[in-house]
Amino acid sequence: MSTVFITGATGYLGSYVLDHYLRETDAKLMVLTRAKSREEGVAKLWKALQLHQDGATFWRLVDRVEIVPGDLTQPKLGIEDATYERVVREAESILHIAASLNRKSEKACLNHNLRGTLSVIELARAAQDHHGLRRFGFVSTTAVAGKRDSETLGEDEALDFAISDYDPYARTKKFCEHMVGELLHDVPRTIFRPSTVLGDSRHPRSTQFEMVQAFNTVFSTPVFPIRPEARLDIVNADWVGKAMFEIFRKDDPAHGIYHLSAGRVSAQAHEIGEAMRAAGRRPPIMVPQLLGPTQLAFDLIAGLPQRNALTYIGSLFKVFLPYITFDTIFLSERAAAEIGEAPTSFLEYGPAFAEWCREQEYRFPYAPLPPKPTAVAVPAEASR
Repeated sequence: MSTVFITGATGYLGSYVLDHYLRETDAKLMVLTRAKSREEGVAKLWKALQLHQDGATFWRLVDRVEIVPGDLTQPKLGIEDATYERVVREAESILHIAASLNRKSEKACLNHNLRGTLSVIELARAAQDHHGLRRFGFVSTTAVAGKRDSETLGEDEALDFAISDYDPYARTKKFCEHMVGELLHDVPRTIFRPSTVLGDSRHPRSTQFEMVQAFNTVFSTPVFPIRPEARLDIVNADWVGKAMFEIFRKDDPAHGIYHLSAGRVSAQAHEIGEAMRAAGRRPPIMVPQLLGPTQLAFDLIAGLPQRNALTYIGSLFKVFLPYITFDTIFLSERAAAEIGEAPTSFLEYGPAFAEWCREQEYRFPYAPLPPKPTAVAVPAEASR
């Protein structure tokens, strides 16, 4: 039985990968979790996995997960020494998903993404030197491509250190990729770059809402500064999770870097508008000439001293507007060929998903952790 060490398993994308591992393998899973006890860690796992599992399934599978209490920002990941040494000895592969998605905070991105990734690399280095790792996986982002406009990019041309970045998140992820290559050069490794992950093609539910709130706001305004023909590289989370799981488990994947993106099935802005119209929503009039003034206005609103709904919207669009309007797609044929399945067009599931999120007021209806089923004793005569 293989042993996999995972960071970020209680996050949005991590929950998809963890669910696949629990349902489809017998692997032992060591999961770094900000928890002080197994009980607290199990509660965090339930919060993440209830998007995918009912209570009975959760309790049937969760015993395969070892909670490793820790903190990405602490030395040696905040893991107690004896446990750290055991992880080094037992981990056959390491998948690093955890990160700060706070695109506004340089400090959060430096601490979680740079320092945290360096600590995970040090753990991987120790495991490699001890017994050799089967694979190291790192979840990056297509945002490492930096400031682009109207481009179509494959994996090998997307990262260019000469191109400026939109925010600290993209900048730190770009350097993390560099660290993985330099410090784990002798380890089989795979880098995953998701694009804008929005929704699940199988059902209109999510536990992550910031981007969909920005999306809904865009398609609720009378006028928005985007070219009608601009392509929005929005990819479904279920495909991303499946691709990460299946490619990471392969002994010899064909490539070292994979875009997990909509790629050529990316919808144009006017197509999304028409899909929203068919769902009963009035799309905005698209006026690309207003992009500069709109960005400036959002930057000013976000910087106002008072904190209210208006400044929240300003902050949201200060961060996400470039990613909505830059009309760049990331080719995903590598991943589609590797798993034998292409991503689903946002046009097919997006309107229902966006409406569900709006109706839920961008909050997931979390259920409390159900009680663990008690074992039922079987009479001796009944078992004969």
